[in-house]
Amino acid sequence: MLAEDSTLLREGLVRLLTEEGHEVPAAVGDAAALVREVAARPPDLVVVDIRMPPTHTDEGLRAALEIRERWPGVGVLVLSQHMERNYAAQLLTSNAERVGYLLKDRVAQVEEFLDALERVRAGGAVLDPEVVRQLVVRTTHSDPLARLTPRERSVLETLAQGYTNAAIAEKLHISLSAVEKNLNTVFDKLDLTRTTGYNRRILAVLRYLES
Repeated sequence: MLAEDSTLLREGLVRLLTEEGHEVPAAVGDAAALVREVAARPPDLVVVDIRMPPTHTDEGLRAALEIRERWPGVGVLVLSQHMERNYAAQLLTSNAERVGYLLKDRVAQVEEFLDALERVRAGGAVLDPEVVRQLVVRTTHSDPLARLTPRERSVLETLAQGYTNAAIAEKLHISLSAVEKNLNTVFDKLDLTRTTGYNRRILAVLRYLES
């Protein structure tokens, strides 16, 4: 299901997804309508713009958070015109599964957009590469991220985009064992313990957002 107040973009997304073999049972222009549609027939995944009518502030985000709370099995991919770090943090803090945060420009990169949809639908967490890049640039010497080596930073950056260890190895052209070794070092440097009940991969991404 889609929620986007721009008719042109909404219809374009419907056509793209339909042509790629996806079913789009509802495409609406405001967040309240999206929640009603999900309540009537929960889909596998929703795509929602953050800024929606009537105020064009955070209606889409609030709808996304409500959907995640009421229907945790529904994947949520949020689109944003500009990077909103606090919004990304809110989405991931509650439950960093079946959730994604992409800049709208990413939609034009069709393969990347469709890949993000599939990863969210499969239960992953996806962050836009540009969001991750800006978060890396913002780190300071007092931040634990500043202690990472360039290789460790690259591995964590790719992890934050929602990729599995095998996919990280392929993208960075390194071995799977090297990915695992670097991630373990990253977790140690970020003081992420092996406490039962916590996913260190998700905590590492959250550390990006909190930096």
